[in-house]
Amino acid sequence: MRALPDQITISEVSKRSGVAASALRYYETLGLINAERTEGNQRRYPRAILRRVAVIQVAQGLGLSLTEIAAALAALPAGRGPTPADWERMADAWRAGLEARIASLTKLRDSLSSCIGCGCLSLETCALFNREDRAAVRGAGARYLMGDRPEG
Repeated sequence: MRALPDQITISEVSKRSGVAASALRYYETLGLINAERTEGNQRRYPRAILRRVAVIQVAQGLGLSLTEIAAALAALPAGRGPTPADWERMADAWRAGLEARIASLTKLRDSLSSCIGCGCLSLETCALFNREDRAAVRGAGARYLMGDRPEG
């Protein structure tokens, strides 16, 4: 592949990153990335934007929301990609939330496999059954799968 100039077009960013141009424009509206404009109002990105877009892709792959990603990227200078030290700070900031998600997903996986695997289909003990919507007073979501216990 040819070497990139210091300023690259949105189509080049899209081609190199694998992210659709429409997604790049959306990232720009959220402040995740920034472009300069030419006299003809065309976007030009610094070459370092490719690393920033890669960080966004990795973070999304980890299940982080664009809001969480934006908060982490807001601490970085817009004109460069994250350094290893920057990445370590972002990883530290995301670690607790990721650990909580992992624990939640593990619990959900274990609950579903035991429920589906046992074949009991018992409405008395099934964590999916919420008779008369009693769990609604505890909040939104599948309360019994989240750890709440049905009242006896």
